[in-house]
This record gives sequence, C-alpha cells and structure tokens, in this order.
Amino acid sequence: MSQSHPKTLVCLPTYNEAENLPLMVTAIHEVVPEVEILVIDDNSPDGTGRLADDIAAKDDRVHVLHRTAKEGLGRAYIAGFKWALARDYALIFEMDCDFSHQPRYLPDFIAAAERADLVLGSRYIPGGGTEDWGASRKLISRGGNVYAQLILGLPFKDLTGGFKCFRREVLEALPLDEIFGGGYVFQIELTYRSVKRGFSVAEVPIVFPDRTRGESKMDKAIVWEAVQNVWKLRLRVG
Repeated sequence: MSQSHPKTLVCLPTYNEAENLPLMVTAIHEVVPEVEILVIDDNSPDGTGRLADDIAAKDDRVHVLHRTAKEGLGRAYIAGFKWALARDYALIFEMDCDFSHQPRYLPDFIAAAERADLVLGSRYIPGGGTEDWGASRKLISRGGNVYAQLILGLPFKDLTGGFKCFRREVLEALPLDEIFGGGYVFQIELTYRSVKRGFSVAEVPIVFPDRTRGESKMDKAIVWEAVQNVWKLRLRVG
C-alpha cells in the first residue's frame, strides 16, 4: 500500500484475544504498512487491553479504546466508528482479531472501495469459501444469508459476514445511535441501512477459516436473535 491510498483505520474489537492480538497487528502491517489499527477492548480478563497498550506505546499506528464492560461486538464497533469519525480517516474497516478475517485481503478491499461506498468480504461468491467448518455451521450460515436476502430484498451473497470496509461518508450518514442489532443482525443492519441511503455496495471474495487460537464467540442465542431481528429490521427501516 502506498501513501496515495486514503487514510485507513482497521477497527479491531477484542475480548480475550491476548494470543492473537500481537500476531494480527504484525500481519496487518506486513500487508498494508500505513494502515492504522484501533484495538477496541472490552475489559478482557486475560489482559488483552494491557497488551494493546504496550503495543501502542511502541507503534504510533496502533491506538487503543478501552471499554469498561463486555457489551457485544456491535456496541464495540459503534464505539470504534465514532472514534474514527472524530478523526480524519477516509476508509474504516471492521475486522475480527482471530484470523478468520485474513489480512491478505485488505488490499482487495481498499481497491474495491475506489468504486463502491461499502465493501463486503464474501464467502459465497466465486473465489470465496470457508475452511474447517462442519456441515451444521455451513447450513446455518448459508441458510441465514438466504433468509435475510429474501426478507430484505438484498442481492448480496454474504450479509452476515463481519469483514467490511466503509467509506467515511457511509458511517457519517448512518444513525449509529439507532442501530439495534447485535451479533449477525448487526452486520445485516449496517448493509441494509447503507443501501436504503443510496450507497453502493461491492463484494470481494474471501476464504474464511475457523479460528485456531482462543474461543469462538458464536452461540445459538446470536443465531436466534438474527432470525427474529431481520423482520424487525424490515419493519423499522424498510
């Protein structure tokens, strides 16, 4: 990545990611050295927040936002978005810290953002896929995406994914304090609201491996919430 690219921030929420965080920061900067990173830590018991502070003290491309309680991924991202909008970033990423979202795709997103306002990392377009997923997880993921597509009338193949790049103008236009979804529906809601405001959306293929370190944050409650809240989203916003 050259200095000619827009100023870019990767929002990286963490909760008990001490094993992954140093590796992820290094991996991101190996691919896109000028990108800045905001670690959004929800008071991790394993000391991830303190580790993030140590990394930031040695690298001015890394920033840390400490939150006092675990309030979910959606609230963490909203806090990160507001932090970014208070500064001069032109591109703002959502990205997980567990290496399911692979840094090697960052240049693809940045290139796609030259022609689209919102870029989605997609497991379900040619070139995309998943690794080390069981049959039930594949079925739930694919079924959830088709369900959301049909109810909301969206053509995009991967609505539940959390690897995204927003142009600044999109987040400025979204009513961040009105976002009600958590879990998967948070991701669906951001895309749906963006489309409703007339922003363009592109998908880039990504391969999504299962995490190799730490514990997954997904559970049945998150899936059930998404099933219910897709209808709520259509009624409130649609």
